[in-house]
Amino acid sequence: MHRTVKPAKSTLMTEGPIARQLIAFALPLLLGNLFQQLYNTADSLIVGNFLGSEALAAVSSSGNLIHLMVGFFNGVAGGAGVVIARHYGARDIPRVQKTIHTMLAFGIAAGLLLTAVGVTLTPTLLRLMGTPESVLPQSISYFRTYFYGSIAFVLYNICMGILQAVGDSRHPLQYLILSSIINVVLDLLFVGVLGWGVGSAAAATAISQLVSMVLCMIRLMHSDRDYRVSLRKIGFEARALREILQNGLPSGVSNCIISVANVVVQANINAFGAAAMAGCGAHSRIEGFAFLPVICFNMALTTFVSQNLGAGRQDRARRGARIGVACSIAVAESVALLIYIFSPSLIALFDSSAEVLSYGVMHQRTIVPFFFLCAFSHSMAAIFRGAGKATTSMLVMAICWCGVRVPFVTLMAALRPVLTSVSIAYPFTWSMSSLAFIFLYFRTDWLRGRDAKAA
Repeated sequence: MHRTVKPAKSTLMTEGPIARQLIAFALPLLLGNLFQQLYNTADSLIVGNFLGSEALAAVSSSGNLIHLMVGFFNGVAGGAGVVIARHYGARDIPRVQKTIHTMLAFGIAAGLLLTAVGVTLTPTLLRLMGTPESVLPQSISYFRTYFYGSIAFVLYNICMGILQAVGDSRHPLQYLILSSIINVVLDLLFVGVLGWGVGSAAAATAISQLVSMVLCMIRLMHSDRDYRVSLRKIGFEARALREILQNGLPSGVSNCIISVANVVVQANINAFGAAAMAGCGAHSRIEGFAFLPVICFNMALTTFVSQNLGAGRQDRARRGARIGVACSIAVAESVALLIYIFSPSLIALFDSSAEVLSYGVMHQRTIVPFFFLCAFSHSMAAIFRGAGKATTSMLVMAICWCGVRVPFVTLMAALRPVLTSVSIAYPFTWSMSSLAFIFLYFRTDWLRGRDAKAA
């Protein structure tokens, strides 16, 4: 029989006003993720302005490969968060403890593996993407340096996931603010003042991530709550590892599949040269900021649904899911409108050359009107993950965002070899995944509520 300890009210999402709780949980996440986006965006802004278009293209071309390499482990970490939130909502503290320490052991092993694979395979992967020779040396430098800091990045995301799973989104925000400031200062010092090149921008990011990881670990080790971490307890426990992998592997595989598709898209963008790479890369950085509110509602939704289903509150989980989806769509389209209007000015922040502006604005204005479809798909995926149905999300994303996107891009680029043919792949595949999730919504009893009982 597990012991029960009453937590602070702020850590449980199983009672109280739903909308207020979701917003209160999401807002610190939003601010935190804004600062986290400063990592790569600061790299791009400073590199683009100090080192030029080819250096910016080198940073941009590395982005999708980085997401490919780290996406799997972040997905598994997200699965652990679902397990922790479910046990925490049910007040099964021994299982919370076992899951936390098993996940930290997994993170250490994953970080070491990611470092070895990322550093070793860098040139091969970049060449497979068709990275232009003029950009390749700088891309290799940025990519390899970034992955030397893999263990800090993986462990930070795991620690942040633990805190979020128990309802603490405030402390990760504080740590991100500090480390993001460090990152920007180091970028300016390494690149702008010392002129150390593209690799030093990645070094600044790695150092900043290390700071975040250390601060999160200190918080967990000195907490007086049920989720306190003890270094001597870090190790693998069979049941906890099985639960983590059952919930996390589908998300990890989904992240990898989506990243593979985006690598194929990036390879097609690379075929149009450094200016197209820089323009589309600038849009990717802007999109990263634009989608932060959606990402934050997704995180809140996953935690909210998982805790409430763990506590047997299906009605509350259903209401929270609907509120979260509506908020995500509304925010996504509001931000999309602003980006569409100010697109030339936003792209020019990274590179103001005419050719880069032309590619970047065209790519951006083709994609952003359809942000609502992407927001809906991500929100539904988060809901299903919170309900322990990560495989459902994985299959939808794998089929629509890889199985459809890759042949679509390949065919369209062959039939009409212009960048627009590549750009439209995103809204097209977002619409496919949205239709799939609508179909699944009406086949999920707890989401349908009374209608399901009447059927």
